[in-house]
Amino acid sequence: MKLPRLKLRQRLARPARLPQWFRTPRSADEPRIYAFNGERDSIVNEVVARIRDEHAGKSLELALSETAHAEVSRLERQKDEESAESLSFWRALLRNLGRLDEAGRREAIEQIASRMGQDIAGNFDPRVYWMARRVVPRVIAGVINPPALAREVFGSGRGEVDSMINVEGSLTQLQHLARTGTLIYVPTHSSNLDSLALGDSLSREGLPPVVYGAGKNLFTNPITSFFMHNLGAYRIDRRIRAPLYKDLLKVYSTVMIERGYHSLFFPGGTRCRSGMIERRLKLGLAGTGVEAYARACMRVQGGAEARRVYFVPVTINYSLVLEAETLIEDYLKETGQARYIIEDDEFSRLDRWAAFFNKLRGQDASIVLRFGRALDPFGNEVDDEGRSLSPAGREIDPMSYVSRAGVPCLDPRRDAGYTRDLGRVLLDRYRRETVVMSTQLVAHLIFRRLVEGTPNLNLFARMRRRGEFGARREALVPEIGHARDRLLELEAEGRLRVSPFLRKESPERTLERALGAWSYHSKAPLRPEDGHLWLDEPALALYYQNRVVDWAEDLARGWPAPAQRAAAEIHRLGGAP
Repeated sequence: MKLPRLKLRQRLARPARLPQWFRTPRSADEPRIYAFNGERDSIVNEVVARIRDEHAGKSLELALSETAHAEVSRLERQKDEESAESLSFWRALLRNLGRLDEAGRREAIEQIASRMGQDIAGNFDPRVYWMARRVVPRVIAGVINPPALAREVFGSGRGEVDSMINVEGSLTQLQHLARTGTLIYVPTHSSNLDSLALGDSLSREGLPPVVYGAGKNLFTNPITSFFMHNLGAYRIDRRIRAPLYKDLLKVYSTVMIERGYHSLFFPGGTRCRSGMIERRLKLGLAGTGVEAYARACMRVQGGAEARRVYFVPVTINYSLVLEAETLIEDYLKETGQARYIIEDDEFSRLDRWAAFFNKLRGQDASIVLRFGRALDPFGNEVDDEGRSLSPAGREIDPMSYVSRAGVPCLDPRRDAGYTRDLGRVLLDRYRRETVVMSTQLVAHLIFRRLVEGTPNLNLFARMRRRGEFGARREALVPEIGHARDRLLELEAEGRLRVSPFLRKESPERTLERALGAWSYHSKAPLRPEDGHLWLDEPALALYYQNRVVDWAEDLARGWPAPAQRAAAEIHRLGGAP
């Protein structure tokens, strides 16, 4: 009883065929991920062996039964090519499961885990990485400025992309830690462009590439699929609900970290539909960093030190979000219970990409990536040499966290507690490292006026008040200046960050920048008319202002009581801590 091989998986598993001139020189200090394709089968085999051993005995039959029932249910709903090829296997497994002996069950789970593991594991082609580093930013620059396409693609510079993306934070520390330990980047997640922006920023700053999980639905676009598949992305099929599949993802991640592959997780899960900073984290994959470090400690002998594992909080901040309209619509429709997968949005349409990047043309620092200081797997900050520090600044031994009576060991319940502690630290770092952009500030001030003028309405009733509220331009400009100054005070207190543009430019230019960016959307949040700015799309204003709900009351300090009450309500609407 063999599980069918899917044609799509076979096609994607082949290494990319590129011209000879894309070959890159190899060196002793090349990134660890360059060796991935040579280790791919070994990695999958190790994952399969761990899954088999973890489900030995009675739990083996339970795991097979749960997986088969979940897959039959999924495939019966899908009714596609995968269903036609695989459904009979899962039905046969259910029929025959009671007759399988221990050896048969072990063989079945090995076959299933191997099939799923091969589908999860990606590829890494250094030639594609070389091309992505050099060509992709120039193609984007050419999209922004079509007459300059040939110059951008074949020239020596990176065009306008570098001016669009600003990279800040603890970069020197990370460059050192990347050579001595394994980095796990844990960014906020607002757009499907996040992984592209982060990958480009790592390359710009001399940091090695990473492996990362990407929803299988993102592999439908042939262009992005080609790059993700050959640049370390491993596929996550969110349609598969079987616990065994989730176990496979965690074990795969653990093995990759143990072997020294720098990684990327989005602990918020899917893109944040509301536009807020993450409120809750899905820490399943993040927890693999703790286990990987514990296993590394268990293998060292003779007083040697295990390779350290570091978590790097990153905030990815946009003045304009490609998929904002779809995301906020989904958030409002589901009232906080967003669909897990959005199959078709602005990210899948190349014409929207062109419109998006064209709108950002000439807007310096319209995307800001801020890298926070690294943490150990237990939420402790580390110094520039990678040593774990207590809150008082005293060096502590991270191995002691995973040891019992001085001996490193595995303890899932203990490690789950450490991961929850790490999650709380990450949420705090996200707030402190969030970079407030001009569009977010302007949207907040306008949305606060809407809330102030509708004290007895709920959020959804307010979304219907299109074109009824707004502000005179001459009144809004000083408000922007006052709020910007308050943001700078909060930045001095270490509570947030302010974008380079917002920090240095006048309130008038801040307003014009926001209005210019928003004209990308099919209908902009604000409509200028005779010196007035009317709120035509409250939902989009909500989306952009949601990024600053944590500081709504701070921004209203010193304003009349109605404005302060509106700010307090915004704070509550956002569920801000």
